[in-house]
Amino acid sequence: MVAGEIGVKTSGRMEFVDVTAELARAVQAAGAGDGVLYVYNPHTTAGVTINEGADPAVRQDILAVFREIIPARFPYRHAEGNSPAHVMASLVGSSAVVFVSGGRLELGTWQKVFFCEFDGPRQRKLRWRLC
Repeated sequence: MVAGEIGVKTSGRMEFVDVTAELARAVQAAGAGDGVLYVYNPHTTAGVTINEGADPAVRQDILAVFREIIPARFPYRHAEGNSPAHVMASLVGSSAVVFVSGGRLELGTWQKVFFCEFDGPRQRKLRWRLC
């Protein structure tokens, strides 16, 4: 088992950051053959997802839908003012699993791994473990 962490700097309030290449480099540097890569986000206002990476409109659409269905103005009780980010993070989830075969991530043709920022901009971290 090998574990590590990558830094993710976000520049917008809400954005999807493609971390696929960094994770692939980490897997290769670990000398992995076959296994499972667990990716975990330790932040409560961000998430991790696997989705289409070829067309940026997909990410824009997802964020637009989140803005539509999760109101910015609502009688939230959380005093920090970032309750919508907490809701979005709960919907997306805090982890992803990717199979590794021959030292390479087994993602579909269009798939990428994204760090999902909902309360940025911030300096974040993403933890991974290869088993």
